[in-house]
Amino acid sequence: MQKAELVVRAKVGLHARPAATFVKTAGSFKCSVNVSNVTARRGPVDAKSILSILALGVEQNHTIEVTADGADEAEAIGALQRLVRSNFGEAE
Repeated sequence: MQKAELVVRAKVGLHARPAATFVKTAGSFKCSVNVSNVTARRGPVDAKSILSILALGVEQNHTIEVTADGADEAEAIGALQRLVRSNFGEAE
C-alpha cells in the first residue's frame, strides 16, 4: 500500500469538475484507491465514487490523504499527486 498527503489548492476545493477529474483519474487504475479529508476528519471513501468524494467536503487548503493498494498503486498515487499539484489543470 502507498499513500500521500496533499493540499488541495483549487478555489472550489474537491467539488464539481475537480472531483470528476479526480474520480476519472482514480478509476483508470486497477488498484483500490481511497481518500480521506484529513482537515475535516472525514473518510476514507472510495476515490472512484463521485458521490463519496463530494461527501468529504474538501475545501481550498484542506489536506487529503490518498491511499492505493494493488498492482498499479505507485502509478495511481503518482498520477493523483500530479493532478492535485497541477490544481486539476486549472489556472490559479
